[in-house]
Amino acid sequence: MPIENKKTKILYVITKSNWGGAQRYVYDLATSLPKKEFEVMVVLGGEGLARSAMAEGLTRRATPEGELTTKLIAQGIPVLPVPTLMRDVGISKDIASFFALRKIFKNERPDVIHLNSSKVGGLGALAGRIAGVKKIIFTAHGWAFNEERPWIQIMLIKFLSWLTMLLSHRVIVVSRYDEELGNRMPFVNQKIIHINNGVKRIKYASKTSARENLLGETPLVRKKIWLGTIAELHPNKGISYALQGLKNMIQKTDFKDFLYVVVGEGEDRDKLKILVEKLDLNTHVVFVGKKENAATLLRAFDIFILPSTKEGLPYVILEAGIAGIPTVASAVGGIPEVIEDMQSGILVKPKNPEEIALALEFLFANPQKRAEFGETFKECVVSTLSIEKMVRETLMLYKSNDKASNTR
Repeated sequence: MPIENKKTKILYVITKSNWGGAQRYVYDLATSLPKKEFEVMVVLGGEGLARSAMAEGLTRRATPEGELTTKLIAQGIPVLPVPTLMRDVGISKDIASFFALRKIFKNERPDVIHLNSSKVGGLGALAGRIAGVKKIIFTAHGWAFNEERPWIQIMLIKFLSWLTMLLSHRVIVVSRYDEELGNRMPFVNQKIIHINNGVKRIKYASKTSARENLLGETPLVRKKIWLGTIAELHPNKGISYALQGLKNMIQKTDFKDFLYVVVGEGEDRDKLKILVEKLDLNTHVVFVGKKENAATLLRAFDIFILPSTKEGLPYVILEAGIAGIPTVASAVGGIPEVIEDMQSGILVKPKNPEEIALALEFLFANPQKRAEFGETFKECVVSTLSIEKMVRETLMLYKSNDKASNTR
């Protein structure tokens, strides 16, 4: 009888089970690998783990709540929960997570573990080394030491990021900017490989149906120009700077026939709503919460805004590009690598409401430029940033036996 070729076993590991850029990345890879060649599992943590998981330990029956979990299970991808694995630092929980990860790696004996997010990167890389995993890959979805923090925290996070790279066999970065930052660290530059995020073609809702989905038939729907942001409501996304930019623009131009729609949930929601009140933007800004398949609603917007203070290469920017939506975005992370200023969008300095105001003022006054920017942006994303390219390049890394994979 013919001997079947052994499948390559991949364990994806990620800290949170919600839905964000890193979770989208894990989902896209886990569901795109050829089933005849690869056996895939996903290890994850997050809030809302079933009590039975706490009581019984790690079982495949006890799964964490979260959109990533739901989507993976729907695709038949096994999910292994780590109840103690959470984003916030907690010594006892982090130690428990380390031993849980080591146990999983020893029991499952993967050929490759692919770590995602800073927290699980360090814990997972160390646990993988001790468990004897032959290939440990870490993807940096934007370096955490670029976040606005006290300098001593930044130095500590930078050291831990370097240690994670040292323990990993290969490190994927999603932008040339992050590649440059990684290469500045000693002894790790040969491990770093740049692979851009990629996106699938999306079936977008029409402008009318997308706007109805977002706001129904309220009077706000009749606003002339719609601005939009789809993001987690987190300080890194810089939405407060967009709000201040809108106020500056109104004061300068007195143009008020616009609506800014913010799609998403997060820890900053209440603070942002208070800021809207303070800036007297109640008739111009609406928070619609989280929307299922939010990217399909992008054509509701005439202009997309992403005023982030820190990014890797955000999926939502690529999705706005495929939709042909002119975009105003901060020149951070990999964003300047996909948007050419004043050619396929407008780049602004981070934390700069004045530049946001000027960019919007220009786009409001120049509808022809909006159309040109959107079309140019679409051509760029479709031609160079496909999911097929991302998966193909990552597969090559899984299959490679290069020297960099086995050093240090």
